[in-house]
Amino acid sequence: MKYQELEQKINIKFTNRKLLENVFIHKSYLNEISNNDLEDNERLEFLGDAVLELVVTEFLYLNYKNAEGELTNWRSALVKGEHLAKVANELQLGKYLFLSRGEENSGGRKKNYLLANTLEAFIGAIYLDKKYEVAKEFINQFIIKYLEEIIEQKKHIDAKSLFQEMAQEKLAITPEYRLESEEGPDHSKIFTMGAYLGDELISTGEGPSKQKAEVQAADRALEKKGWHI
Repeated sequence: MKYQELEQKINIKFTNRKLLENVFIHKSYLNEISNNDLEDNERLEFLGDAVLELVVTEFLYLNYKNAEGELTNWRSALVKGEHLAKVANELQLGKYLFLSRGEENSGGRKKNYLLANTLEAFIGAIYLDKKYEVAKEFINQFIIKYLEEIIEQKKHIDAKSLFQEMAQEKLAITPEYRLESEEGPDHSKIFTMGAYLGDELISTGEGPSKQKAEVQAADRALEKKGWHI
Protein backbone atom coordinates (compact mmCIF):
# COMPACT_ATOMS: atom_id res chain seq x y z
CA MET A 1 0.00 0.00 0.00
CA LYS A 2 1.34 3.39 -1.05
CA TYR A 3 0.94 5.14 2.30
CA GLN A 4 1.64 2.21 4.62
CA GLU A 5 5.07 3.48 5.67
CA LEU A 6 3.65 6.89 6.52
CA GLU A 7 0.75 5.41 8.48
CA GLN A 8 3.13 3.23 10.47
CA LYS A 9 5.32 6.23 11.25
CA ILE A 10 2.44 8.19 12.74
CA ASN A 11 0.58 5.13 14.08
CA ILE A 12 -2.66 6.13 12.33
CA LYS A 13 -4.42 3.99 9.75
CA PHE A 14 -6.84 5.90 7.55
CA THR A 15 -10.30 4.50 6.93
CA ASN A 16 -10.99 6.85 4.02
CA ARG A 17 -8.18 6.17 1.57
CA LYS A 18 -9.45 8.75 -0.92
CA LEU A 19 -9.23 11.42 1.76
CA LEU A 20 -5.62 10.48 2.46
CA GLU A 21 -4.71 10.68 -1.22
CA ASN A 22 -6.45 14.05 -1.44
CA VAL A 23 -3.87 15.42 1.03
CA PHE A 24 -1.13 15.16 -1.57
CA ILE A 25 -2.86 16.55 -4.67
CA HIS A 26 -1.37 19.94 -5.43
CA LYS A 27 -3.56 22.23 -7.55
CA SER A 28 -0.91 22.34 -10.29
CA TYR A 29 -1.38 18.60 -10.87
CA LEU A 30 -5.06 18.99 -11.74
CA ASN A 31 -4.17 21.34 -14.60
CA GLU A 32 -2.47 18.48 -16.42
CA ILE A 33 -5.04 15.70 -16.04
CA SER A 34 -8.65 15.26 -17.14
CA ASN A 35 -9.96 13.45 -14.04
CA ASN A 36 -12.76 15.65 -12.73
CA ASP A 37 -13.28 13.48 -9.65
CA LEU A 38 -10.08 14.67 -7.98
CA GLU A 39 -9.85 17.70 -5.70
CA ASP A 40 -6.73 19.58 -4.71
CA ASN A 41 -5.67 19.79 -1.07
CA GLU A 42 -6.47 23.46 -0.44
CA ARG A 43 -9.78 22.89 1.38
CA LEU A 44 -8.15 20.29 3.61
CA GLU A 45 -5.36 22.77 4.26
CA PHE A 46 -7.94 25.39 5.28
CA LEU A 47 -9.46 22.96 7.78
CA GLY A 48 -6.13 21.67 9.08
CA ASP A 49 -4.90 25.20 9.73
CA ALA A 50 -7.88 25.83 12.03
CA VAL A 51 -7.49 22.50 13.85
CA LEU A 52 -3.77 23.11 14.35
CA GLU A 53 -4.31 26.58 15.79
CA LEU A 54 -7.00 25.33 18.19
CA VAL A 55 -4.91 22.41 19.46
CA VAL A 56 -1.83 24.56 19.99
CA THR A 57 -3.86 27.29 21.70
CA GLU A 58 -5.55 24.77 23.99
CA PHE A 59 -2.21 23.19 24.91
CA LEU A 60 -0.61 26.52 25.76
CA TYR A 61 -3.62 27.69 27.78
CA LEU A 62 -3.78 24.51 29.84
CA ASN A 63 -0.04 24.15 30.47
CA TYR A 64 1.33 27.67 30.87
CA LYS A 65 0.35 30.67 32.98
CA ASN A 66 2.34 33.15 30.90
CA ALA A 67 0.92 36.41 29.61
CA GLU A 68 -1.23 36.39 26.49
CA GLY A 69 1.40 38.14 24.37
CA GLU A 70 4.04 35.54 25.16
CA LEU A 71 1.65 32.66 24.51
CA THR A 72 0.73 34.25 21.18
CA ASN A 73 4.40 34.41 20.18
CA TRP A 74 4.92 30.77 21.11
CA ARG A 75 1.87 29.74 19.12
CA SER A 76 3.03 31.73 16.10
CA ALA A 77 6.40 29.96 16.20
CA LEU A 78 4.76 26.53 16.39
CA VAL A 79 2.38 27.08 13.47
CA LYS A 80 4.60 29.14 11.15
CA GLY A 81 5.50 27.71 7.76
CA GLU A 82 9.19 27.19 8.48
CA HIS A 83 8.44 24.98 11.48
CA LEU A 84 5.68 23.05 9.70
CA ALA A 85 7.98 22.43 6.73
CA LYS A 86 10.56 20.97 9.11
CA VAL A 87 7.98 18.53 10.47
CA ALA A 88 6.75 17.70 6.95
CA ASN A 89 10.32 16.89 5.95
CA GLU A 90 10.73 14.59 8.95
CA LEU A 91 7.60 12.73 7.86
CA GLN A 92 8.81 12.77 4.22
CA LEU A 93 5.48 14.11 3.00
CA GLY A 94 7.10 15.59 -0.10
CA LYS A 95 7.66 12.22 -1.73
CA TYR A 96 3.92 11.53 -1.85
CA LEU A 97 2.94 14.75 -3.63
CA PHE A 98 1.15 14.82 -6.98
CA LEU A 99 2.65 17.79 -8.83
CA SER A 100 2.58 19.25 -12.32
CA ARG A 101 5.69 18.70 -14.43
CA GLY A 102 6.60 22.35 -14.02
CA GLU A 103 6.26 22.25 -10.24
CA GLU A 104 8.20 19.00 -10.12
CA ASN A 105 11.03 20.42 -12.21
CA SER A 106 11.25 23.54 -10.06
CA GLY A 107 11.86 21.46 -6.91
CA GLY A 108 8.30 21.54 -5.59
CA ARG A 109 8.82 18.55 -3.31
CA LYS A 110 11.32 20.55 -1.28
CA LYS A 111 9.63 23.97 -1.19
CA ASN A 112 8.93 24.97 2.39
CA TYR A 113 5.63 26.73 1.78
CA LEU A 114 4.31 23.77 -0.21
CA LEU A 115 5.39 21.26 2.45
CA ALA A 116 3.85 23.37 5.22
CA ASN A 117 0.56 23.53 3.33
CA THR A 118 0.64 19.75 2.83
CA LEU A 119 1.14 19.17 6.55
CA GLU A 120 -1.88 21.35 7.31
CA ALA A 121 -3.92 19.37 4.77
CA PHE A 122 -2.71 16.18 6.45
CA ILE A 123 -3.93 17.44 9.81
CA GLY A 124 -7.29 18.29 8.24
CA ALA A 125 -7.57 14.76 6.86
CA ILE A 126 -6.68 13.18 10.21
CA TYR A 127 -9.36 15.31 11.85
CA LEU A 128 -12.02 14.26 9.34
CA ASP A 129 -11.07 10.59 9.39
CA LYS A 130 -10.27 10.09 13.08
CA LYS A 131 -11.80 13.15 14.82
CA TYR A 132 -10.34 15.73 17.16
CA GLU A 133 -8.55 13.64 19.80
CA VAL A 134 -6.45 11.75 17.26
CA ALA A 135 -5.57 14.96 15.43
CA LYS A 136 -4.64 16.49 18.78
CA GLU A 137 -2.38 13.56 19.63
CA PHE A 138 -0.66 13.83 16.24
CA ILE A 139 -0.06 17.58 16.68
CA ASN A 140 1.29 17.06 20.21
CA GLN A 141 3.62 14.29 19.08
CA PHE A 142 5.05 15.88 15.95
CA ILE A 143 4.62 19.67 16.27
CA ILE A 144 4.24 20.81 19.87
CA LYS A 145 7.16 18.65 21.02
CA TYR A 146 9.51 21.37 19.71
CA LEU A 147 8.19 24.09 22.02
CA GLU A 148 11.04 23.95 24.53
CA GLU A 149 13.60 24.12 21.73
CA ILE A 150 11.78 27.09 20.21
CA ILE A 151 11.82 28.95 23.54
CA GLU A 152 15.46 28.12 24.28
CA GLN A 153 16.59 29.28 20.81
CA LYS A 154 14.35 32.38 20.89
CA LYS A 155 12.58 31.29 17.72
CA HIS A 156 9.33 32.65 19.17
CA ILE A 157 10.63 36.19 18.83
CA ASP A 158 9.64 37.84 15.54
CA ALA A 159 12.44 36.87 13.16
CA LYS A 160 12.71 40.27 11.45
CA SER A 161 12.86 42.13 14.76
CA LEU A 162 15.48 39.77 16.16
CA PHE A 163 17.58 39.87 12.99
CA GLN A 164 17.54 43.66 13.01
CA GLU A 165 18.39 43.80 16.71
CA MET A 166 21.31 41.36 16.36
CA ALA A 167 22.64 42.96 13.15
CA GLN A 168 22.65 46.41 14.73
CA GLU A 169 24.21 45.13 17.95
CA LYS A 170 26.95 43.05 16.33
CA LEU A 171 27.61 44.81 13.03
CA ALA A 172 26.00 48.26 13.36
CA ILE A 173 24.05 47.49 10.17
CA THR A 174 20.29 47.60 9.58
CA PRO A 175 19.12 44.69 7.39
CA GLU A 176 17.34 45.37 4.10
CA TYR A 177 14.98 43.15 2.12
CA ARG A 178 14.92 43.08 -1.66
CA LEU A 179 12.68 41.27 -4.11
CA GLU A 180 14.67 38.53 -5.83
CA SER A 181 11.89 37.02 -7.95
CA GLU A 182 8.17 36.34 -8.21
CA GLU A 183 6.41 33.56 -10.02
CA GLY A 184 2.92 32.26 -10.64
CA PRO A 185 -0.37 33.87 -11.68
CA ASP A 186 -1.62 37.06 -10.01
CA HIS A 187 -4.02 35.19 -7.71
CA SER A 188 -1.36 32.73 -6.57
CA LYS A 189 2.05 34.39 -6.65
CA ILE A 190 5.11 33.14 -4.79
CA PHE A 191 7.62 35.82 -3.85
CA THR A 192 11.32 35.30 -3.12
CA MET A 193 12.84 37.99 -0.91
CA GLY A 194 16.51 38.43 -0.05
CA ALA A 195 17.80 39.51 3.37
CA TYR A 196 20.83 41.79 2.94
CA LEU A 197 23.44 43.20 5.27
CA GLY A 198 24.83 46.04 3.22
CA ASP A 199 25.36 44.58 -0.26
CA GLU A 200 25.79 41.02 1.03
CA LEU A 201 22.92 38.62 0.42
CA ILE A 202 22.65 36.55 3.59
CA SER A 203 19.62 34.41 2.80
CA THR A 204 16.40 34.21 0.82
CA GLY A 205 12.84 33.29 1.78
CA GLU A 206 9.74 32.36 -0.16
CA GLY A 207 6.07 32.92 0.52
CA PRO A 208 2.66 33.92 -0.84
CA SER A 209 3.35 37.52 0.21
CA LYS A 210 6.47 39.67 0.38
CA GLN A 211 6.03 40.02 4.15
CA LYS A 212 5.95 36.26 4.74
CA ALA A 213 8.91 35.77 2.45
CA GLU A 214 10.85 38.41 4.40
CA VAL A 215 10.10 36.66 7.70
CA GLN A 216 11.42 33.39 6.31
CA ALA A 217 14.50 35.12 4.92
CA ALA A 218 15.16 36.70 8.33
CA ASP A 219 14.71 33.36 10.08
CA ARG A 220 17.20 31.71 7.73
CA ALA A 221 19.62 34.61 8.16
CA LEU A 222 19.52 34.18 11.94
CA GLU A 223 20.18 30.46 11.49
CA LYS A 224 23.08 31.09 9.10
CA LYS A 225 24.66 33.64 11.41
CA GLY A 226 24.12 31.50 14.50
CA TRP A 227 22.17 34.29 16.12
CA HIS A 228 19.18 32.23 17.29
CA ILE A 229 20.86 31.26 20.52
